[in-house]
Amino acid sequence: MIEKVLVVDDEPIIRNFLYDFFTSKNLDVSLAEDGQKAIELLKREHFDFVITDMKMPRSSGMEVLKFAKKNTDAIVVIMTAFGSIENAVGAMQEGAFHYIIKPSSFDALDAIFQKAEEHLILVNENHYLKEEITFLTNKKHQKVIAHSPAMKEVFKTVQKIASTNASVFINGESGTGKEVIASCIHSYSLRSKEPFIKVNCAAVPETLIESEFFGHEKGSFTGAHTRRLGRFELANKGTILLDEVTEIPILLQPKLLRAVQEQEFERVGSEKPINVNVRIVATSNRNMVEAVQDKIFREDLYYRLNVVPIEIPPLRKRKEDIIPLAEHFLEIFSQENHKPLKRFSSAAKKKLASYSFPGNVRELGNIIERIIVLEQGREILAEHLPLNELISVKKTKSLGELEKVHILQTLRDHQSKTKAAKLLGISVRTLRNKLKLYNL
Repeated sequence: MIEKVLVVDDEPIIRNFLYDFFTSKNLDVSLAEDGQKAIELLKREHFDFVITDMKMPRSSGMEVLKFAKKNTDAIVVIMTAFGSIENAVGAMQEGAFHYIIKPSSFDALDAIFQKAEEHLILVNENHYLKEEITFLTNKKHQKVIAHSPAMKEVFKTVQKIASTNASVFINGESGTGKEVIASCIHSYSLRSKEPFIKVNCAAVPETLIESEFFGHEKGSFTGAHTRRLGRFELANKGTILLDEVTEIPILLQPKLLRAVQEQEFERVGSEKPINVNVRIVATSNRNMVEAVQDKIFREDLYYRLNVVPIEIPPLRKRKEDIIPLAEHFLEIFSQENHKPLKRFSSAAKKKLASYSFPGNVRELGNIIERIIVLEQGREILAEHLPLNELISVKKTKSLGELEKVHILQTLRDHQSKTKAAKLLGISVRTLRNKLKLYNL
């Protein structure tokens, strides 16, 4: 949204008229009596919206426009008493948002201002969508398979709570489909037409996570060349997914608690509070009681997020879903890779159903995609399924031991923590923590 405005005009009456108009909207307004002063202000400060006269002493409005478009992300409106088609075309070619003739009424200015605000919201949302394009557009993979009693109960809960504003905490092992359930909650909610913004808390560097959440002002730290909106602001009126929320540094958690509880925060480098209306969905693959006891996660923040808890069972505890999921992935990956649709032999289905799937649904999807790409025949046989490394692990082993074996095998196969983490569906930081946990 527009917060800071720069008014540029050499006529005091016009400057005062525009100042009154923008301050009536509770905006922060700066004034410049010529183009040169405007350019100096643009060098020092961030502005969302610039309205400038065309003909002025020292530097013209066209020079202000060119500087602003080259060096800032401000919306620029040109205003002049000497209107011509040539001037209008020239200003629009240089990137002006609008071109108006003086004198202008409050109503005309208000219409342009409203369009500028809508445009700025779309620009910010599109910037985020480019970063998260795979997650947000790959809807084919977001289907919920619920043949097992356990997943049917999960889906019933989703349908019950989706239309409320209650915060939801989704817990489950890596690869169980926590993001898919979060997406369903948003899709079934009254906010479904509003933004659905995801933050992978484990993937954001600790030094940047506050800025990622809450945004920052220009010059607030090294590298902050322009103001940036945070994910909470982008999610306004919609839903924000805090994926692997226990990876958030403990020092940032009080500020997150306030944002969740009060729906209010400040950008990095600013003292101005920003209010939002956001629904929170958080996920974690950790034991939350242990996370609180180990003081890596605040108890008050956990209770605030955990208004509605949803536990996603691992795939080995919902075996009725294995074959339907495998057939779903078979169809999807056949289409994506332009391959003819294959079918599973009875022996292949039996082998899949008897496997423990330590990597859960994500592992199953990876296995099916690999088969689609590598195997030429129309039937998938038992010997095509690469499950032998872990299928022999004794059933008496604990979940931790199974995970340990899976991590070790993946590291041996790829000799790279980065590649191993990607295949395991976790961040490198989470992988390091697990290696430390298992004394590896």
